[in-house]
Amino acid sequence: MDAISIATAEPRDLQSAVVLLQAQFHEHGISTPEEALRDVVRSVIDNPRHRFMLLASSAHGPFAIAYAAAHLSAEHGGLIGWLEELYVKPDQRGNGVGSSLLVEVTARAEQLGWRGVELEVVEGHERAAALYLRHGFRPVARSRYSRIFR
Repeated sequence: MDAISIATAEPRDLQSAVVLLQAQFHEHGISTPEEALRDVVRSVIDNPRHRFMLLASSAHGPFAIAYAAAHLSAEHGGLIGWLEELYVKPDQRGNGVGSSLLVEVTARAEQLGWRGVELEVVEGHERAAALYLRHGFRPVARSRYSRIFR
């Protein structure tokens, strides 16, 4: 396996980040217009005050991504992070890259003063759930609801 680096996404990484997120969404059957996704990635890169995007790369380029953002939580008494995306290309899975990204996400969140990080796992993705459990995340007995305005 090539040497791997994990770094904050920069303007030059915009297209790579979009491609990785599109691959993630495709696996989950999510349809987000490319231009809307590009706008989000650009916003994260240009204004990282309460959010960050990380890319894992080898000599062949970026192959994994993590995106976390914080919101002000009354329940937690401060900023709480939401790990919205953590994606590793299928041919790179099982090599510890997801774990390395998760360690970096939680370290950065702690450095930023976030009180913690929350996330969700799609039903049937036990492998992802096992990764989070290994890193100290615990299930929360709640159901998530969503109402999308388009």
